[in-house]
Amino acid sequence: MFQDNPLLAQLKQQIQENLPKKEGTIKATEKGFGFLEVDSKTSFFIPPPYMKKCLHGDKVKAIIRTENEREVAEPEELLEQNLTRFIGRVKMFKGKLNVTPDHPQLKKQSLKAKVKKGLNPNDFAEGDWVVAHLIGHPLKGDNGFFVEISQKVTNADDKIAPWWVTLAQNDLPNSEPAGIDNWEIKDDADLERVDMTHVPFVTIDGESTKDMDDALYAKKLDNGDFALTIAIADPTAYITPDSEMDKVARERGFTIYLPGRNIPMLPRDLADELCSLMQDEIRPALCCTVTVSKDGVIGDDINFFAAHIKSHARLAYDHVSDWLENGESTAWQPSEEIAQIVRDLYQFSLARADWRETNAVVFPDRPDYRFELSEDNDVIAIHADMRRSANRLVEEAMITANICAGKTLQASFGSGVFNHHAGIKPEKVAEVIEMVNPNGELPFTAESIVTLEGFAALRRWLGAQESSYFDNRIRKMQTYSEIGNQPLPHFAMGLDIYATWTSPIRKYGDMINHRMLKAHILGKEPEQLADETVGEELALHRKHHNMAERSVSDWLYARTLAEEPAKATKFNAEIFDINRAGMRVRLVENGAAAFVPSSLIMDNKERIECNADNGTVSIDKQIEFRLGDTLEVVLADVNQENRSLVAKPTRVFAALESDAKQEAQTQASAE
Repeated sequence: MFQDNPLLAQLKQQIQENLPKKEGTIKATEKGFGFLEVDSKTSFFIPPPYMKKCLHGDKVKAIIRTENEREVAEPEELLEQNLTRFIGRVKMFKGKLNVTPDHPQLKKQSLKAKVKKGLNPNDFAEGDWVVAHLIGHPLKGDNGFFVEISQKVTNADDKIAPWWVTLAQNDLPNSEPAGIDNWEIKDDADLERVDMTHVPFVTIDGESTKDMDDALYAKKLDNGDFALTIAIADPTAYITPDSEMDKVARERGFTIYLPGRNIPMLPRDLADELCSLMQDEIRPALCCTVTVSKDGVIGDDINFFAAHIKSHARLAYDHVSDWLENGESTAWQPSEEIAQIVRDLYQFSLARADWRETNAVVFPDRPDYRFELSEDNDVIAIHADMRRSANRLVEEAMITANICAGKTLQASFGSGVFNHHAGIKPEKVAEVIEMVNPNGELPFTAESIVTLEGFAALRRWLGAQESSYFDNRIRKMQTYSEIGNQPLPHFAMGLDIYATWTSPIRKYGDMINHRMLKAHILGKEPEQLADETVGEELALHRKHHNMAERSVSDWLYARTLAEEPAKATKFNAEIFDINRAGMRVRLVENGAAAFVPSSLIMDNKERIECNADNGTVSIDKQIEFRLGDTLEVVLADVNQENRSLVAKPTRVFAALESDAKQEAQTQASAE
């Protein structure tokens, strides 16, 4: 009888208005209830009935009321919808289309769906992967959640699903750009190319590499210095800034590298053939010559020019490394001319590496993990490839080339596409000094480590320590590397300038730098400048590419390691992150990342503390694990649906006497 009473409705409205309200983010759980997280320390319980109005990640305004002597949150207004475009799987419910989002906190949500106009609902089956868009939300006044399917990604049982789904998830292309029938040289008419085909350049790449974009030549001079020439493939000879192909390259930003396959930025007939510096083929190139002293100092005689070059030898990393490290290679026997060039390049690289170790920053050697796949896309093996002599040789040549480009672009135009890094976050400087130099015994101060020289000295000191604990903690206090059009220093490399131009087949920013370097050669204004937006565009591309690479890797790791928990296989693991819930580790043998929850370290939560600020895990106030530590673990669970690994230490932490007594009593009761 009170159902339609207007006075009662008005009273209810007044009560609602007088109740406190909070804004926060929805955190869902697998058990149907959730939490409104207001900040890092404040959260409110959301009962299951109220959770039906919202989804994990939604930002909402909620009414805070007391129910059963407990404060609970009732979502009232949607501030920001978390789920918009998403990847999901088709679920048929009573013959009707539903979609379950591919997200750990949303996998139990079955959302009613329809297909976009032009698609046939009969083409979709249980488990198919789709792109969907959330178009109905209860907090928007809609009658429940509702989604529209805009695209079918692949079938439920497709073994290539990790790649197709990941690319679709990050809104990335899944194929190369379309080429054109007849590529033509479209250089500036005033750009003369020097004939360098007689110079015995060599390329050094992986055995399967097709898009070879750098060729090298070095000669050791009588005084011990080195005359270095770097030749880089020149796709800007074929692609003008106003062309449709340039627009495609800019939209892609980079070649996408995923385990087992890549999606090129440029058409393969250009990247793998016409521009690739193939042995015995004449190719247009942009070149740089410079003298590097026997002490590794880059000279002032930097000279950029356009040329026609010809690679005289196509070499492979492993063959060259075997030859340099062992004096021979069973797979490669060079001519004396090529052998001497490789020797001189190697001696140059040692001189530059020594200079950088003393004056800049050299990153520690870590393996590159590589999936070997069968023709049927099963993982055959996971290889941990360490950088070898030939890899370092090419790396030093490329770093030298990019320093030369940075100096030239800075001097000629004051702009370009530069990689830069600002060092320690300003708000973390005092904390870093307190950590590494609490007693003032070391030459590090708050004033020194904000300079390029002081930061580089700090990084060299960290690299020389027996433990990587400080190094790991301080890395979390550093800024991220950025891309921009201003010539700023790169603290992480210890260099005052750095502009890449050595991979224009694979990086759009390098194409821009090529055009600017050509303008420098001609003494003209560039036909394309690096504007303020290009750095943000490239950084966003790089972010999505990195996410895609990690996602495919996680999927393949989960597939490959699925049987390891049952086998109780032991792995060495390095701790790379610690948060209040536990720690994240990387398995040294294969590179897989796993989470170690605190409950699998010590099941008494009163005795264990995971301190994210200090990067430590303590039991009974005694530090047991720190960032950078290596420990032995076994996999406790491999969740293929969520593509996640859970590990636990093999080291058992003894219970306290009271814990042991309680455990004994429980066991006796059970018996």
